[in-house]
Amino acid sequence: METPTPTISVIIPLYNKEREIGATLRSVLAQTRLPQEIIVVNDGSTDRSAEIVRSIPSPLVRLVDQPNAGECAARNRAVAEATGDYIALLDADDEWQPGFLAEIEAMIREFPGCGVYCTAFNIVSHDGRFPARTPRRRGVVENFFRDSAHCYIAIPSASCIPRRVFDAVGGFPEGMKIAGDLYMWIKIARRFPVCFSPEPLADYSRVASNRSAATYTPERTAYSFEELYDPTAPEEEREFIARAALGKALILSAKGGTEEAARAIRTFSYTKTYRRTLRKVRVLNALPVRWRAPLIGAYNALAWRIARKGL
Repeated sequence: METPTPTISVIIPLYNKEREIGATLRSVLAQTRLPQEIIVVNDGSTDRSAEIVRSIPSPLVRLVDQPNAGECAARNRAVAEATGDYIALLDADDEWQPGFLAEIEAMIREFPGCGVYCTAFNIVSHDGRFPARTPRRRGVVENFFRDSAHCYIAIPSASCIPRRVFDAVGGFPEGMKIAGDLYMWIKIARRFPVCFSPEPLADYSRVASNRSAATYTPERTAYSFEELYDPTAPEEEREFIARAALGKALILSAKGGTEEAARAIRTFSYTKTYRRTLRKVRVLNALPVRWRAPLIGAYNALAWRIARKGL
């Protein structure tokens, strides 16, 4: 019996991305396998972002307006509005290569029952476009938490989630402004297998305007990585949670979130794999607040140059 064609909705949270959203939408409309619909949730933008979306001449594009509530809330609203059986995520400043949705559909057919379908991606920076470090094997990932230790498996703009998975694990953590995607991957990977393609079919931008981490304000949310921690879970899962929490703590500390970072240090000091990240948070959090952002910015710029050289 022939397998029914998967119905795929594309969801895009939008906040002040007037420079990028047009190209993002055009990359979806250029797919060799078009989606059922493209739901753009305008999360209270104050620039021309919504106007640009309305100007796109395609019946597939639907704009939904809401007061500003954050990226996770915008994604959840888009999921609620979508009608497809599969939800493909895309940020408003990233783009897809023409074969992205075709490869997602192929994986859905070949590897049914997974909790998220992902592809490799390129990183777009001021000095060029470079492949991210990702797995090389196509198919079901053997151990998501272990295999994510030193490479990327899932990012929002290169992932598609079956609707039934949202029904099982819930939505994105509303109010969480940093690392809400990692929170979601943890919930999914605990209950479902993850499928991956090494084809680099998405472009993640490091140079877009209005990066969320650059405009951080204190979070007001009921969700945290502390609540996800389970001392009886496998070590690789506990390490992944520590990685996510400590990486977030670096950003919080740089923006002045001293107490939040200190709590992460106390909670996740058990880590063995990410001792270097733990030390960075400790050192940064001990410095005067005014020194932190310039210091971590310089460190990250140097780390990017080193990574570019393959070192």
